[in-house]
Amino acid sequence: MENIIYMDMIRRGYNVDVGLVEYTQTKDNRNIRVQLEVDFVVNRGNERYYIQSAFSIDSIEKQEHERNSLRRIDDSFKKIIILKEDIIPRYDELGIFYIGVKDFLLSDDLLKV
Repeated sequence: MENIIYMDMIRRGYNVDVGLVEYTQTKDNRNIRVQLEVDFVVNRGNERYYIQSAFSIDSIEKQEHERNSLRRIDDSFKKIIILKEDIIPRYDELGIFYIGVKDFLLSDDLLKV
């Protein structure tokens, strides 16, 4: 699924990179540096989107895993989680946009919604 999303973003004319989010976490009175991956950081002109790809988020733990890197990005660009499942596109309470892969691939305009 990640390869399909990658190729589609290239087809749409975006530059595609992998992103890293770093933060410091305190554990056992020690500061630990943690790195989280963002599957895709896509850019075209002044447009930027952060995209996570997930087959499903059928548990709270899985949803938190997929959202964790996105919620630590402190800018106003759109953050998206693309799921294998057919879902009604929606935003969550953090402003992260969820969409099914089929809808994502079939509509070039959904990124701007």
